[in-house]
Amino acid sequence: MHLAYPAVLAALLFCVGVYGVLARRNAILVLMSVELMLNAVNLNLVAFDVWLRDTLHAGQALTLFTIAVAAAEIGIGLAIVLMVHRNRGTADVDRLRDTAERPGSPDDGPDDGGAPGTPTDETPHGEKAEATA
Repeated sequence: MHLAYPAVLAALLFCVGVYGVLARRNAILVLMSVELMLNAVNLNLVAFDVWLRDTLHAGQALTLFTIAVAAAEIGIGLAIVLMVHRNRGTADVDRLRDTAERPGSPDDGPDDGGAPGTPTDETPHGEKAEATA
């Protein structure tokens, strides 16, 4: 068997994965696309291991390591996506930017970089303070 067949298949799988990461908005589909790219890398590792006739089978060992990393990544990624979906009601990647606290929220300090407790012209709830003069 020639090396070109698995290499071309791996390149096609990787391209489909890159398209999925760039074009999809659902976080689950993005994670599936990342897994597809990792599987393309695994296919290349095994194909080159067979082609080079490595006695230590380093390509297969790296493939097992990559599978373990992918399993951990998908476990943690799915846990995060499920928690975000439970809290926000959507798994849309574009809306995940709102997970950070917004500037001017009551929990964070002043936005001017001053020390906590310094007087500002805003009340804790974001309204403008009235002038007392």
